[in-house]
Amino acid sequence: MNSSDNLIAEWLSDHEASITAVADYIFRHPETAYKETLSSRCLADFLEAGGFQIAWKTAGIDTAFTASWGKGKPAIGFLAEYDALAEIGHACGHNLLGTAVAAAACALKAYMEASGMDGTLLMFGCPAEEIMSGKIIMNRQGVFDSLDAAVTWHPFDRNRVSNDIWQSQDIKNYIFRGVSAHASRSPEEGRSALDACELMNVGVNYLREHVPQDVRMHYAYKDNGLPANVVPDYAQTNYFIRSSKRSRTEDASSRVDDCARGAALMTGTELEIELVGSCKEMKVNRVLSEIYYDAMTRVPVPEYTEDEIRFAAQISEKAGLDNGGIYFQGLEPLEQEPVSISIGTDVSEVSHTLPTITLSAAAMCRGTPLHHWAAARQAGMSIGRKGMLYAARCMAEGTKQLIEKPENLQDAWKFHLGTG
Repeated sequence: MNSSDNLIAEWLSDHEASITAVADYIFRHPETAYKETLSSRCLADFLEAGGFQIAWKTAGIDTAFTASWGKGKPAIGFLAEYDALAEIGHACGHNLLGTAVAAAACALKAYMEASGMDGTLLMFGCPAEEIMSGKIIMNRQGVFDSLDAAVTWHPFDRNRVSNDIWQSQDIKNYIFRGVSAHASRSPEEGRSALDACELMNVGVNYLREHVPQDVRMHYAYKDNGLPANVVPDYAQTNYFIRSSKRSRTEDASSRVDDCARGAALMTGTELEIELVGSCKEMKVNRVLSEIYYDAMTRVPVPEYTEDEIRFAAQISEKAGLDNGGIYFQGLEPLEQEPVSISIGTDVSEVSHTLPTITLSAAAMCRGTPLHHWAAARQAGMSIGRKGMLYAARCMAEGTKQLIEKPENLQDAWKFHLGTG
């Protein structure tokens, strides 16, 4: 290694094969929420080989872990995810997300060792992001309370600081219990839990006209396994209720509850409302956004081969992606104001505990939606890997500025607390 200025880049280059192997292994072994046994172990083994100490069952969760290295302040937390989606696999790119976070922590460790710098790096293996759970549990148990800042990223189709207000969310199950009966011989004796679900959903669909524009309410039926000739005594729907402000989410969530209560009253059924998860909207930290954007301006964006461009063109045509034949672009400018987006993450809850930064990197061609087969295809090949390595370097370079200049963290905390 020639100079301290490029230690991070050189470490990532020297270890590219092992970093890629981790991401590929997790991609080939997709595991859903709280079942990420192989994925979490793979990341932990990579970090342990890199000199981190591993502690399992963080916050009492079997597939959560904490990897730590260093001493003293500042204490920087890197937040990794590695859960997949049922059926479709890593269509949110979490195989890349967790791996890049681990690589960033290791590359920064190499820089700090060579520079003789004090500071503690902690990488948290956070399960179950797809069901809005892991980090919320960890945060409520105080796992992140001792940190000075938290750092993460997410695969997207663009390179930018995620200057975004991810949505506040309530996730609820509405469980109706009625009375079973033969649907043809004695339907009058039945009290249909399924009717209650359907009437609730009709009510919610009328409610959509009377909520703010950024409110999202979407649902899915849970299969009760009964045939059509039985009046069902049990039925359940799962709801996601979201907006860009917690107070609006709570108001909409309360009104959805009322729709469920009305449906239970109309059908003579009993209702149970189960809160599966809940989080606030993202608290964007302008100080961190500017620091990491500055770091990103000094990291070269990926370049793509003819084969990769051809692959992007083919998948764009097959998936009907809206990109006008421009598949990749450079670093996008930092917006003057935060941007509301219609998706959520459990990182949002952490952002209210301490200054938190999220970066975005193009791990898929422009126009590719998350939770889509086209995203999964790219997460498992070279396009996704290039975005992963780019994100790792951007996270490490930005975090280096926090460790080398304590005033940056002080300013970030002032902004977080509203005293700056």
